[in-house]
Amino acid sequence: MMKRIALFAVALALSPVLHAQKDYFSNWPAGTDPKEVGKKVADHFVTSPHQYTKTLHYSEANTWQAALAFAQLTNDDALRQGLIARFEPLMPGGSDTARVPTRQHVDDEIFGIVPLEIGIQTKDPRYLAYGKSFADRQWENPQPDGFSSETRYWVDDMYMLTMLQLEAYRATKDPVYLDRTAKEMVAYLDKLQQPNGLFYHAPDVHFFWGRGDGWFAAGMAEMLTSLPANHPQRARIMRGYKTMMASLLKYQGSDGMWRELIDHPEAWPESSSSAMFAFAMVTGVKHGWLPAATYGPAARKAWIGVVGYIDQNNDLTQVCEGTGKKADFDYYLARKRRTGDFHGQAPVLWTAAALIR
Repeated sequence: MMKRIALFAVALALSPVLHAQKDYFSNWPAGTDPKEVGKKVADHFVTSPHQYTKTLHYSEANTWQAALAFAQLTNDDALRQGLIARFEPLMPGGSDTARVPTRQHVDDEIFGIVPLEIGIQTKDPRYLAYGKSFADRQWENPQPDGFSSETRYWVDDMYMLTMLQLEAYRATKDPVYLDRTAKEMVAYLDKLQQPNGLFYHAPDVHFFWGRGDGWFAAGMAEMLTSLPANHPQRARIMRGYKTMMASLLKYQGSDGMWRELIDHPEAWPESSSSAMFAFAMVTGVKHGWLPAATYGPAARKAWIGVVGYIDQNNDLTQVCEGTGKKADFDYYLARKRRTGDFHGQAPVLWTAAALIR
């Protein structure tokens, strides 16, 4: 009898999450099923050329790791093997090591998430050790307050920096990676989050740039999936996450999208940030952090809106170009719109995976 009562209690606790998946994250319109969309975008990445610079760009590393995670989730071994084969020339001694980023900078160090993800999936110690070396280097000369020397308080860092440390924690289970990155995230929350829940691009740049805020939203969602319930930083990060999600609801357009400057309706709908916000909301609903009845419809509308910007080549359109901080309103509004940019391909894969996970 007690066992049946306990099982009934568990079912009641899970019912909001199960209800959300049934009502909001299924029965997709034609062309928007996340398994189909994710598969097409991931397969497209395997054969896509490198972008941006002679060294591997952080947005490509993010897309690579996202495609690997999607392959793992969908048991697509052919996709995984194609992604690993693409990476092999970048391993030490490989034929394409000149592309490996070398700066001690968040935008370069995140390269390590790719070998870490491969190592997590294959258990190959070569990849694990190589990826871990980037995470360790990020903290080898910490500031006196214990923060990474790469700390600069740009909003973007709360994915670039935190994801590398999270992947190192997931690969090794060593809590040192989780503790230092959670402490770092709380410092960024205190520095950049505003009373309305959104984040300035930097302390001296008071604009709510869409993708910048998207990086933070995605970073918090990832962090919360790994932080134990009793972790000393969890409550603060959860509070920042929920405050942001509530604010995003107010700024979502009727088309499901968010604008390139979030709080300016005259700005254009921007696809990469919209995919990032969709990922953060889907993750929150699936884990029961957010009320399904409120955020399920918003997340669904966002996904369908984003998929509408994917063209016949499986490239996401209307992606804001790479954007450094600048205290100039016109600078942000004039940013170019790119197609197939890895800044956009990655969050499409994150959201597809979150929807089917």
